[in-house]
Amino acid sequence: MCKITDRKIIADTLESEETRVAILENGRVADIFIERMLDRQKAGEIYKAKVDSVLPGISAAFMSIGDGRNAFLYLNDARGFDVTPNQELVVQVTKAARKNKGARVTPRVSLPGRYLVLVPNGEEAGVSRRITDEDERKRLRAIARGLRGDDYGIIIRTAAEGVGEEALRRDTESLLLVWREIERLAKVSPAPCLLYKDMGLLGRVLRDEVHGDVDEILVDGENEFEQVRDFVASLYGEGNVPTLTLYRGVVPIFEYYGIEREIEQALERKVWLESGAYLVIEHTEALTVIDVNTGKYTGDSIEGVLDMRRTVLDTNLEAADEIARQLRLRAIGGIVVIDFIDMEFEEDRKRLIDRLEDVFEPDRLRARVFGVTQLGLVELTRKRARPDLRTVMTRGCPFCADNGWVLREETIAVSIKRFLRKIVSANKFEAVIIQADKAIAKYISEFWLSLWEEELERKIIIAGMPGFAWGKYRVEAQGTAAMIESRLSNMKEERDSRVEVHRTGDEI
Repeated sequence: MCKITDRKIIADTLESEETRVAILENGRVADIFIERMLDRQKAGEIYKAKVDSVLPGISAAFMSIGDGRNAFLYLNDARGFDVTPNQELVVQVTKAARKNKGARVTPRVSLPGRYLVLVPNGEEAGVSRRITDEDERKRLRAIARGLRGDDYGIIIRTAAEGVGEEALRRDTESLLLVWREIERLAKVSPAPCLLYKDMGLLGRVLRDEVHGDVDEILVDGENEFEQVRDFVASLYGEGNVPTLTLYRGVVPIFEYYGIEREIEQALERKVWLESGAYLVIEHTEALTVIDVNTGKYTGDSIEGVLDMRRTVLDTNLEAADEIARQLRLRAIGGIVVIDFIDMEFEEDRKRLIDRLEDVFEPDRLRARVFGVTQLGLVELTRKRARPDLRTVMTRGCPFCADNGWVLREETIAVSIKRFLRKIVSANKFEAVIIQADKAIAKYISEFWLSLWEEELERKIIIAGMPGFAWGKYRVEAQGTAAMIESRLSNMKEERDSRVEVHRTGDEI
């Protein structure tokens, strides 16, 4: 397993529609996180809520939290709290709202920090089960007991392993300041209202997803850069604070660092290995299946004779390294079945299992590897913590009854927005015509067009083109308002009647 010598976090935050964060380790993308505007009510937000109704039959209550949809509270989660109609209660979101379902909430609040979790009104002094060394557990438990207060408990997180007491005390004090402010707001604010919202995706990645030192954090938004500065100092202490850089390039930050291409490749079935071998990754409802193939790799020879055993073992070991990376990169969890190339010798199968356990050991999400069967199959399970990358970015194909998949409308729309931002930065023009698939053009017109024009300070016309590939788009024309109006007039005479033009007004 390659030791991590360089770790960077790169945040793409310019577009209000979508925030993306990538973790790079030794120059390669290890993790991708995506958060869409419509999904930003996340677990962890704290509200002063009002009980709207109590349903004893299903042992639940509906809470008004002020976002138009009632939140759902299980009464079993509220033992010791008064839950009656019109009662006001401080609650925390444990499961984000989805489509027609409101968020799930609990009155048992917890505030996660870098090294520990503060539990207001709790008595805990616990240690993460992922810390397995008994001496370390005893040390951390003793510290937790010392930090625990009369009105709050402490749970030590996995990231605290090997961390000194002073850093844990500083983390506790920081979280206490947050909680005292939440308490103050809860006393003076009318229900329903939002009391606390964390830093969003970038803050959560910095706090929860990174174990070990970070060399550099690059952010492309000035507001996010300012917010992150103090947050980073509190997270990493004084001795190992990473370099914080504001990226100002014209080329979008993910494109500049090659992350855009990595995302595209992470949606493909076939993954080529350096040796010329390749993986094929298939998703099913129940599990993920990975097939290992020698491909172009012909192996080494000894005195002109091909050493097939060594070729197979080398291919499987290389595949094991890349499989661990791909599962993390694609956020794949659940059951994974891997069809490695058959190996005749038990010694080789043991080396493969040892390699798999080794490469999965740094994975923050617990993975369990099972042995190699006689057919060369390996079964493993990996904890599922968030939707996988393909689920976030794609949907069932509308042209083949969902038998295939295409990029989601919002994925393509944000790609067009980034493209527009790039040409706006590089060129001076008043108006632009963008051609795209008709369904994509209609989606942008309904949800984003007026907002894009206001943000980019340009007139934008979206033309829905018959026969355009689903994800294809291009600039048809850009220039002065008069030039674009003239081009639109010509288009009315030239174009196929099936072309649909979307704009926010009759004139530019």
